[in-house]
Amino acid sequence: MTGPESEGTQVRRAVCPGSFDPITNGHLDIISRASRLYDEVYVAVMINKSKKGLFEIDERIDLIREVTAEYGNVRVEAFHGLLVDFCKERGIPAIVKGLRAVSDFDYELQMAQMNNGLSGVETLFVPTNPTYSFLSSSLVKEVATWGGDVSHLVPPRVLEALTERLGRD
Repeated sequence: MTGPESEGTQVRRAVCPGSFDPITNGHLDIISRASRLYDEVYVAVMINKSKKGLFEIDERIDLIREVTAEYGNVRVEAFHGLLVDFCKERGIPAIVKGLRAVSDFDYELQMAQMNNGLSGVETLFVPTNPTYSFLSSSLVKEVATWGGDVSHLVPPRVLEALTERLGRD
């Protein structure tokens, strides 16, 4: 084995979970900040079989890998079930979540307390860059569906994929 773990130091890992349908500049802001704080950052793309997304899971994973490639320490994987199980299987002690507003905090605090109670995994809340405080994947999809300009809200590759997808339907 080579690298930090072979020298007796522990690799610091965190996960940024979500549906990422599609990934936005707000998501990227949180992921890039986490990538500066941790040795490895997993982007866990949630599989929700009861919900039909605009992009299939594999498409989301490919897009996220493309737009996070520059960070060098980001891994992208799908998951279903409990996030704490995903963390346990990969030795991830921390979940990083962006908070846009007080309403996010109310929900995320409950999730953080449940996750900690189930497995001891900690949740770190990162305040969203004010530029993206209103941004969500749902809002991007809605605006793009009606022909609005979302070019400043998503990476260029995601804009291209959105345009292609919405142009076919």
